[in-house]
Amino acid sequence: MLNQIKGLHHVTSMAEDARTNNQFFTNALGLRRVKKTVNFDAPDVYHLYYGDETGSPGSIMTYFPFPKMANGRPGTGEVGTTVFSVPEGSLGFWSDRLTKLGVSGLKADESFGQKRLHFAGPDGDGFALVEVRDDGRQPWTHGGIGEDHAIRGFHSVAMRLRDEGATSELLKFMGYEVQDEKDGVKRLVMPGGNGAHLVDLETMPNTSRALPGAGSVHHVAFAVDNRERQLEVRKALMDTGYQVTPVIDRDYFWAIYFRTPGGILFEVATNEPGFDRDEDTAHLGEALKLPQQHAHLRQLIEQHLQPLEA
Repeated sequence: MLNQIKGLHHVTSMAEDARTNNQFFTNALGLRRVKKTVNFDAPDVYHLYYGDETGSPGSIMTYFPFPKMANGRPGTGEVGTTVFSVPEGSLGFWSDRLTKLGVSGLKADESFGQKRLHFAGPDGDGFALVEVRDDGRQPWTHGGIGEDHAIRGFHSVAMRLRDEGATSELLKFMGYEVQDEKDGVKRLVMPGGNGAHLVDLETMPNTSRALPGAGSVHHVAFAVDNRERQLEVRKALMDTGYQVTPVIDRDYFWAIYFRTPGGILFEVATNEPGFDRDEDTAHLGEALKLPQQHAHLRQLIEQHLQPLEA
């Protein structure tokens, strides 16, 4: 069993409109845009990162907004719900706020004894807020939402699977432990994790496979401290039989990828070097940053990309 993984690092999804996406996360949810860059493989498409003040691992929601992309079809083999942590007693505030902003899919319930509020993103993305007692992570409070209510980072992701057995075994190999099981959902926890240390596995044997598109999660990334720990994880996964990519430099972290038995794309990402490697913390996410291989295309890229601010 591995001991290098600390919990979630980031969740990356797809969207249809960059400006709408930016407005939703910075205004409706009050997160900070910590990086404005482009897709490594498609430099005519943004890669937008949202999180806390510094983009701490476990707080980072990222998006590829592909213009005019068709919506995905929910199903198995994907992350169905991305869940954020908020303080106890704050869901009333969030319900009122999201209702006034016309956010759809609002539904309150409880999960494993915690109060939860579901809502949909602009492309039908599945999200929820969960009240968490004593989440010590510091929120970003310059997005119009005060400390008593602001998002602390991720709480968990919920994966939809036709059969959770093999994915559960993989997560246990990665260091997770089964915490509880209720109503067809198995909850796993990373002991001593980074706050974003829960994964829920939803067994849905009669549900069709998801079709990816706008509103779909592209991949979910798990955090390790540094490249040394990442190489240890890579070797262990490959020794177990997984096909893992070489280490890829993503400018703000190093990444490896592999496909899970349930069909979900996993990434293992380093906490280093961080989003302040090319911008001062006070100005994160303001300037368009380009990967080195696309720097010579700056003029063309800037002319093509949609302005994020209306």
